[in-house]
Amino acid sequence: MGDTWVHLRICLECGHVGCCDDSKNTHATKHFHATSHPIMQSFQPGENWGWCYIDQLWLDFADPIWVRRQF
Repeated sequence: MGDTWVHLRICLECGHVGCCDDSKNTHATKHFHATSHPIMQSFQPGENWGWCYIDQLWLDFADPIWVRRQF
């Protein structure tokens, strides 16, 4: 605690905010290992992407496939 961070990530399952893997404490990855919550989204202004730890997959939330569809 008290260290600086590079970028922040938010857990899409519970809302936990943690620092990225370029930061000293890698809290976002530690959160995944502690909880198995698989998807983190960038919490940086202007960034609209995420990461799935299970599939090791980069997610582009600006892509319309992620938009909730009305049927």
